[in-house]
Formats: sequence, structure tokens, C-alpha cells
Amino acid sequence: MEVGENMPKINKFKESLLDKNTMSITWELVPGRGAREKAQEDVIINAEKASKGRKVHALTLTDNPGGNPAISAEILAAEIVQMGIEPLVHFTCKDKNSNQIESLLYALDRVEVRNLLVMTGDYIYSGFFGRARPVFDLEPMHVLTLLSAMNRGLEYDGPKGTKKHKPSEFFAGAVCSPFKKTEAELMAQYYKLKMKVAAGAKFIVSQIGFDARKIHELIQFVKVNNWDIPVVGNIYVLPYGTAKLMSKNGIPGCVVTDKMLAELEKESKAPDKGRKARYLRAAKMYAIMKGMGYSGVHIGGHGTKYEDIEYIIDKGEGLSKDWISLISEFDYPMPDGFYYFEKDEKTGLNSDRVTDRKGRALDTKVELIYPLSKIVHALMLEPGTLLWKPMRAIAKSIEDTVFEKPYHFIEHITKTILYDCKDCGDCALPDLAYVCPMSQCPKNIRNGACGGSYDGWCEVYPGKKKCAYVRAYSRLKSCSKEHYLDHDMIPPWNLNLNQTSSWINLYLGRDHNADKYGIERIDSKNNK
Repeated sequence: MEVGENMPKINKFKESLLDKNTMSITWELVPGRGAREKAQEDVIINAEKASKGRKVHALTLTDNPGGNPAISAEILAAEIVQMGIEPLVHFTCKDKNSNQIESLLYALDRVEVRNLLVMTGDYIYSGFFGRARPVFDLEPMHVLTLLSAMNRGLEYDGPKGTKKHKPSEFFAGAVCSPFKKTEAELMAQYYKLKMKVAAGAKFIVSQIGFDARKIHELIQFVKVNNWDIPVVGNIYVLPYGTAKLMSKNGIPGCVVTDKMLAELEKESKAPDKGRKARYLRAAKMYAIMKGMGYSGVHIGGHGTKYEDIEYIIDKGEGLSKDWISLISEFDYPMPDGFYYFEKDEKTGLNSDRVTDRKGRALDTKVELIYPLSKIVHALMLEPGTLLWKPMRAIAKSIEDTVFEKPYHFIEHITKTILYDCKDCGDCALPDLAYVCPMSQCPKNIRNGACGGSYDGWCEVYPGKKKCAYVRAYSRLKSCSKEHYLDHDMIPPWNLNLNQTSSWINLYLGRDHNADKYGIERIDSKNNK
């Protein structure tokens, strides 16, 4: 064998991000709908320029942004990797079931596309025949767990015993948004980030926002948790038109305040329509992020060319020597917004003192159903409670008898009236303070809020329905138990239990609560 034959190629993006002396640069490209349209050709042209320019370490490819169909980021990534530059694929959970996710990961591994930014994804809004059906089969921490297993050499039971794959070389990261207004929204983001890191996220990318304190807050949160993990700041070259959309959460999770919008409106009236100002702003953000200790930046913006990226990098490097003087230019707090850390008045950023949350008002009201649910739970829905053993005995005795169907009907109709139950059979009500994620969250998320909420409202139902995790946090905080949301990963919904009695599944140790509560499994007489 020749020297170097079958040896893995160097991952230049990973190498740059882990190098303490390098500011890693990723450039976001949005290919859009079609196969050979101008948008796709522009991606290839920009990829070629970036490869030759050598200032960009990876090209980020979006995955059906805004929930609209577009060319597969995975396919484009396979094309781009041949140009000598690393692709960073946005790998979302919104329209792929678990089989398709695993299948795509095998394909990416084979063509040496190794860098993934794993995220929940925007809600689905369009398709050829109208709105496509959202999937959300897995959540980011589930995918990260799968990737970690693949990197070790995935093992699974086959017809001839345990099968083990050759180890993969994925370098996967996750997203977190510090740009949240309410306490409940922000704490849900940080609780979820802990799960993502525990699941194997190797780097963190911030959401889009322009508040210097919030930009600092994320990296400060990483430091106080003693994580040795690189953090990438998000820089968006922001024109006035896009800013108007973001200010209304038209691009879910991206935050532009009224104060900033007014400034951008003035800039848009300049002869160049604010072009110079927005690229200078991006360069200043680069300088600030480098000064704060970010390991890299993720640069995006519609119509941005490679020459613009070079300007942001070069100008940002020059400004970084005096980055602290730029902080005052990014004073864009949300009115009455919550910060995880107390303010450092000297720098205008954050101290390392965590904000005392005890005296703060709840972000939404707590309905009567919650204390009633707690009473029922304390009586019968956990091992050691008064009615646990009798209820377990009843479940065991009625299963596979004529009484099972009416038992299931009574359970389902009661839970439908109280919680809008979807009869999933693997009940997550106790995990989410009796806010059902299958009916109250459009993405059916069991492990923490997505990044799309705004001012406490659900991304899909703004002004109409509060985010399920805002409601759950408020319920738990009302009895000083909000830390219950800071838990280990909950496995995906067990589809095998769909349309079966969740009470029977709980009492007989078949749902996801079995491991949590240490419930001994009792198999069905008919081995269902």
C-alpha cells in the first residue's frame, strides 16, 4: 500500500475551528429551488471563488430554508467537496424520518461530506401540491447521538448477530439562540444546549441577532459550564427589507429590534441604499466576536459575493484591536428582555454573575389544569405513589381482555378533553409539566424549545398560542421546579405504541418512562 492510500483527508474546517490561533470562517450559501437555475450556478461560482481565495474554511449550505422546497444541500455538498473546500451542511429534522436521516448520513459519509450543523429546522409551509407534511421524527440531540455512534462504529442487531460499521468521521455541531426576550424562552434554549453538548455536539453556532450583550452571553454561558467547545458567531449582512421581515419574526428566530430597524431605514435612503453601512456593520461584528473569544464566524446575507466576505474579514481584523470601543454601537436590547447574566456596567457586556430569577414574574399564566394534574400524578402515575401498585395490577389484568378497549377509551377521552391528547401511547405529559408536546407543539418536540419562538409565542401560531416550553417553564417555576426541564435526553416517540393505552404502557414498563422510573417491563400475553 502506498503511503497515504486510504488515509482520511484532512478536514480543514474542523482543523481551523479547533486551532486556537485561527478565526474560522464559514460563508452561508442559499441555493434555492431548482436544479440548474441561476441560484444553483451562483453557489458553484461562489464555491470556486472561495476555494481559490483561501480565506473561507467552509461553505454552509441551507436545507429548505423557511420551510420551502430547494435543491438538496447534501447533493450540492458532494459537488462542492470536489473543489477542495469543505461544505458545512445544514442538517435539519423537519422533513426526514429516522430511516431517511440514517440513509443520508451513510451517503454523506461515503462522499466525504463530514461537517454538519444539526438543527430542528423551520416549520414546513409549502410544496408542489400545497403545504407539505412536517416530519420532525427525530430532534437534534437524537441525530447527534446517532452521529456519535456512527463515529465510534455503529452497532446494531442483525440476523447473524451484532453488526458493526466502520467508524465515520463526522464533525457535527448544533445551534443555540441567546436572542430570546423572555426568561422561559431563554432558559429553554440553554437547557436544550446542555442536552446537545451531552449528545455529542462538537461546536456551537449562534442564531442571528445584533445585541452585543446577547452575543457575549452565549460564549459566557459556555465558559461558566467549563465546556471546551468552539463557538461560532452568526454575522448577517442585513439590508432594510430583510430587517423588516426579521423584526416581525418572518424569518423565525432572527431578531431585529425597532431601534435597529429605524437606523437601517435611515441608512437605506443613502445613494448606495445602505450597502456600505451594512458591510461595515458586519465587519464590526466580526471584530467584536473575535475580541470576545469566538472561535469563528458564520457569515450570511442574500446577494453577498466573495469579495464582500474578504472585505468583512480584512476590515474586521483591523477593527478587532479596539473591539471594546464598538460595543456601544450594538446596543439593541429587546424591551424588558431577560439576560442570563447580570450586566457589567464597566464594559456594557455581562458579568459572570447569573441573574437571580426567583423574584421575576411568570411569562404566562398557569392554568388550573396544572395543579389538578399534579395531584393525579402524585396519586397514581409514578412508582411509590399511593395507587401505583393497584393501577399496575389492573393494567396487567385487563390487557388482552374485553375490558382493555373501554379502559383505553375512558383514558383517551379524558386526556383529550384535558390535554387535547393525540393518543400517541408514549405519553410525555409528565416531562413537560402536563403541556402535551404532541398537540401543543407543532413540531412535537419533547426535548426543549426550537429556536423559532418570539416574545413567548409559538413560531407557527404567533399572537395566538404560547410556545409549549414557555407554558411548561411557567408552570414549573410557579412551584420552584423549573430545573426539571434541565434533564437528560428523552428518546423519540415510540411509534410502536401509537393508538394504544399510555397508562397500560406506563404501568407495564413499555414506554420511555420505564428507564427513568426503573419500571420492570411486563410483556403482553399476546406479545404485542
